[in-house]
Amino acid sequence: MLLQKQSYEDYKYVMGDTGNVFLGAKYAYGELLQNEDVPFKIRAIVERYILPQSDVETTLESEFYYMTADSFAYRAYRQLKVKVKYSRPVEKKSMFSGGKKKEVYTTQVMGLEDFVKISPAQKQAQGILVQEIVINKLAMMVFVV
Repeated sequence: MLLQKQSYEDYKYVMGDTGNVFLGAKYAYGELLQNEDVPFKIRAIVERYILPQSDVETTLESEFYYMTADSFAYRAYRQLKVKVKYSRPVEKKSMFSGGKKKEVYTTQVMGLEDFVKISPAQKQAQGILVQEIVINKLAMMVFVV
């Protein structure tokens, strides 16, 4: 049980580089609001624009997995030029097992507009797992709260 909890916590992180802020997808909105490592502006956007239509227990993973293009959250995140990092299983031939097919996970980053076009049923059929949300710092800077 401890191993499962540790792997779950591995997807709760906040990182940044010169152009983006990266949020682990296992964060619930309530946890984001309490985490001092999350930039204030992101917390303010979540509190003011996202939570009135969502819940503090909703995880980023769930929010983005089921998001539709007509939701207010989609419009807010689109203004932030969000990208979604996800993984999905693919079959590959293994050189070491005599050419047998083996299922491995591949990781991709997709813009929010394209990711939302994939229905939840298609995401489930493809085995898509949301790992990370990437927020553009320049878009965040010009977002008026």
